[in-house]
Amino acid sequence: MTLLKERGINEINIGEGTVLTKSKNIEDQIHAFDTLGYGVLKKRYGVKTVNIWERPFEKVDLGDGIELKFNTDILNSDFVVDLPVLKTHTMTVVSLGIKNLKGMIDISSRKKCHNTDPKKDLHFMVAKLADRMPPMFTLLDGIYTAEQGPNIDGRMHRSNLLVASADVLSADMVGAMVLGYKPSKVPYLVHAVHNHQRQLDLSDVDVVGEPLEAVARPHKYDFPYNEDKTLPLPMEKMGIKGLSYHKYDLSLCTYCSGLTRTVLWAIARAWQGEPWDDVEVLSGKVKQATPGKKKTILFGKCICQANKDNPDINEMIPIKGCPPQPKSILKALYQAGIQVDPTIFENIDKLPGGFFKRYEGKPEFDEAFFQIK
Repeated sequence: MTLLKERGINEINIGEGTVLTKSKNIEDQIHAFDTLGYGVLKKRYGVKTVNIWERPFEKVDLGDGIELKFNTDILNSDFVVDLPVLKTHTMTVVSLGIKNLKGMIDISSRKKCHNTDPKKDLHFMVAKLADRMPPMFTLLDGIYTAEQGPNIDGRMHRSNLLVASADVLSADMVGAMVLGYKPSKVPYLVHAVHNHQRQLDLSDVDVVGEPLEAVARPHKYDFPYNEDKTLPLPMEKMGIKGLSYHKYDLSLCTYCSGLTRTVLWAIARAWQGEPWDDVEVLSGKVKQATPGKKKTILFGKCICQANKDNPDINEMIPIKGCPPQPKSILKALYQAGIQVDPTIFENIDKLPGGFFKRYEGKPEFDEAFFQIK
């Protein structure tokens, strides 16, 4: 903020497109803004906060028949500072400057990115997100890098890195290398490089500062599943029987994805050593029920629609909603005979606060980096 002010920039907005189970939950978003110190920035520099769910969206033609609705404020800005965390991601391998802009599109557009078209999949869509942006500076925040995202099963690392560029694609390619992945191994970067006639080997990028090989640190992005992709590997090692919880695919959108991780955690905690009653859980938009299963839980509106007339389902347990509500999830699990702890779902919005405990007492994790005083 100081640098911008010193250069005569007086109108500064911070835009946030928070992912919530209820997008109209304005109170939680205001609380987050206050906790992060945005109010201090307002008093000190006159900075304004923009909650995109309270603002209009504009339809943008991204080519190839793709139209998405972007927040009007970012589209009409003179200059954009794109400030994502340097992190890996379960679906896109890494989530950096380009994917960070997914937070500036409306909910219907976010869901459109998680489609069933194999040629225009999530990677294809993400690669286009920066194409119609105003002039932009990307700063990848790697003071703390995130392995497998910021969710319940992710891990933070103190890395003390910043990656900056006036070209978002260059920043993302270098960021991917820092996280241990060549750009050629990141599908959305492959698409973006092709779209802009660039080079995947970084031969057209001038990297200054610390040598890449000196700061690169492999970060896992995928979650291991058993051989037939029917159960997370840690759950199989626990000896869990009578449950198939199929691995996510690219059609699983952000909202159901975040809930899925909590559900898996709750199920693992509920395991008492007795096999469940041959329960199968399906999510996303494309999976079909396995013949012979006794109970089939359909997690979310999309998979309910895809399997509504499936003759292979013996007992259908639909969890409708987009996204499903915690009470509906709890009811479905109980119906399937899986007695999870109800308090997990009753306090699901407070669950992220418990993540801090794993870093408590470790001097390298300093909350001051996430607050402005």
